[in-house]
Amino acid sequence: MTKKPVTIGPYHFDKKGDAAAFLQAILHKYDVGDKVGAQDAEVLHAALALHPDAAAKVGAGITHFSVRSADFGTKCFWVNRVDGSSEKFSYKACIGD
Repeated sequence: MTKKPVTIGPYHFDKKGDAAAFLQAILHKYDVGDKVGAQDAEVLHAALALHPDAAAKVGAGITHFSVRSADFGTKCFWVNRVDGSSEKFSYKACIGD
């Protein structure tokens, strides 16, 4: 299996696993209920643009990202939209895993 490079905004990774580890590290910096900081939010904007359902996830527009509970006691990123709605998204889907 060949390595597949991934670019997320200004960050370039030689393989998907490195990109996944980078995004996972961002996720684990935050506790459930936290709003994602501005610098990390820029990375998440770039990552979300790579998501297969990016347009649906962005919806009316993004106000901020947060970390909340997900399935099976895990946590994940949530996109919070200008219309007050929110939806979880998988960073792994953003890089094609």
